Amino acid sequence: MTALQQTLSAPARACFAALDVALPEDWRVLAAQWAAAWAAAGVPQRVALSGGQGAGKTTLAGAIVAAAGHFGIKAVALSLDDFYLTRAERIGLGQTVHPLCVTRGPPDSHDVALCEATLARLFQPGTASIPVFDKGRDDRSPTPRTVATPVDLALIEGWCVGARPEPAARLATPINALEANEDASGVWRRRINAALASDYAGLFASFDQLIYLRVPDIAAVRRWRLLAERDRPPAQRLDAAAIERFVAHYERLTVWMREDLPTRADVVVELDGQHRVAEVSQRAGD
Repeated sequence: MTALQQTLSAPARACFAALDVALPEDWRVLAAQWAAAWAAAGVPQRVALSGGQGAGKTTLAGAIVAAAGHFGIKAVALSLDDFYLTRAERIGLGQTVHPLCVTRGPPDSHDVALCEATLARLFQPGTASIPVFDKGRDDRSPTPRTVATPVDLALIEGWCVGARPEPAARLATPINALEANEDASGVWRRRINAALASDYAGLFASFDQLIYLRVPDIAAVRRWRLLAERDRPPAQRLDAAAIERFVAHYERLTVWMREDLPTRADVVVELDGQHRVAEVSQRAGD
């Protein structure tokens, strides 16, 4: 039994044993632990799962949904990615605001109002329609998924969930070549910061709990993001150079979140360079 498994209560241990062994062991432990705690103390309606690209949020979210089901908790996982603006909308921003606005991912590239409306719908009787983003097409799929409602728990995962604006002084200096060469005036990064201070702030404040998967550094994000490409169809895979450029769009906020979120998240899961759980800490009073 691993040290992480030894932290499990008897109900959580039974849940852990029932989860699919194909899931990473650390994720099964965490999912079982949290689901057992919610079953005993009360189920939060909205839980946010945050962490850098490649941290394993989607896989962990699936494990949490399965673990919640073990305790009779009806949970549904959503990805903030599925609420990206359409390609046409982002191209429009690229033409009228800044060329870097075309790239999906950073704050200001999501339909926050649609996300909020979808979350609200999940707790009303009937069904809820959840958008699906097709990353291969870089556009929203015409076919959403439908879930029966109401649910007990909505879990939303996303790399920037819970982020708040950076101090303005930090925006003055480019953090990488992408910003230096393509956003020398800072228009794009200031727009992202402004989005975090407005629409995103309201969305993120609506969560009952925030779980943060803290990546060791931006180099790990690049490495894990490249590994994730193996799961995509060969024709859609990005090479190392393309991954380097893509991750550069996320670097500033990833670095800021590593500094800021551990002081505010309800649970912080520290990941090591081998993608293992190194430490789990919980905010005092939770």
